[in-house]
Formats: sequence, C-alpha cells, structure tokens
Amino acid sequence: MRTMDIVNASENPSEMISILIADDHKLIRETWTYILGRDARFQVVGSCSNSEEAVRMTGEKHPNVVLMDINMAPFSGIEATRQIREVSPETRIIGVTMHSQPAYAKKMLQFGASGYVTKNSSREEMVTAILEVSKGNKFVCDEIKELLSEGTDDSDSVSAINTLTEREMDVINLIRQGSSSKDISAKLEISIKTVEVHRHNILKKLKLKNAASLIHFMNNSASLI
Repeated sequence: MRTMDIVNASENPSEMISILIADDHKLIRETWTYILGRDARFQVVGSCSNSEEAVRMTGEKHPNVVLMDINMAPFSGIEATRQIREVSPETRIIGVTMHSQPAYAKKMLQFGASGYVTKNSSREEMVTAILEVSKGNKFVCDEIKELLSEGTDDSDSVSAINTLTEREMDVINLIRQGSSSKDISAKLEISIKTVEVHRHNILKKLKLKNAASLIHFMNNSASLI
C-alpha cells in the first residue's frame, strides 16, 4: 500500500496530527508510516534517513510531531533536535532509540525534545506519546521511568557529558560511525589539527586515556550520543 493511500484515511485532514519520521532504517520508517497512517488521527507527511534532511523537511513542512532517531548521520538526532527547535519552534519532537539508559533521555529533553520512547516501547505507548506531546505535554516511556526510579543513572557520566560542546558531540558521533580524523575533518569542514584538539578535549573531559577507551565508553555508557 502506498504511503499516500494510507495518509488519506481521514475525512478531516485539518484535524489530524502531522508527523515526520526520521530514522536511518528504511524498514522502521515504512513500518511506522504504515501503522500511524492507518490511524485516522495521524497524517505522516514525510520520512527521511538522515539528520540534515530531517531539519530541512521540518523547516519546509512544519509537522506537529517529529519522531527522531538519536543515532543519525551526518550529526546526531540530539543535535538535529536543537536545530529543529530553531527552524520550527512549534514542532514537538519525540526521541526514539534503542538505548534504554536514562541519560540519553535527559540529553534529548535538554536539547528541546518533548518526549522519549525506546524501540522496546509498544505501539500503544508510541501513540500515547504522540498524543501527549501534541497537546504540549512531556512524555517519557515506562521503561525509562522505571530505570529512573531504580536510580540506575550514572550522575558522574551525565555531568561529564554535559560539559561537551556541540562540536565535540559531532566529533563523537562521527567517531562512533567509524570515521577517521581525516574523514571527520572533511565532513565537518575543519582542519585535522582541530579534530585532534577536539579529540584531546573529549578524552580530558570524560577522563579517558585513549581512543580505545573512548570507543568502549561510547558503547557502554548511558550518557553518550
């Protein structure tokens, strides 16, 4: 079934909640387009596979809600959230990720998201999240709430992450994707020397010794994007 066929399911499109889906996995984009398109309360107005396009499409379409995957390229979904809040302040953003650590949610909300759900969340919980944030409310899925109540967050790591600049987070995101300093230099349009300075500052702020420990921290820490 084509997306347009699904989108036109409602007889009152002006009353529908418009949604943009940003995720780097095609199957996830198509699945949520299909699921949400079958609900007369929603209208999926577009989908995209990278963060740059998510910002551009939001600025053009001004959807009510953006479902934003955190692990995006060329910059993170967290940075995309910050940029979307600038180009379309009325748009509500829900962070969607495989990461169930509370620090990810805190960082996403800090950068302007209104909601946060993990990919373990049910369809019903996602629908509730969309309805709540479209009303101007905040929404955090039950999985994260339970972890927060158990006190599983690492406050020291969160404090360290909060000292990182936006550019340093861009560098971290590219390192996480396997980019070399030369690749990062080209993608961010900065010198290799500047990239190395950022890498040094990141290690210093996170109190890590080398690139290997940084990669380990990124893979296991609750706080990194």
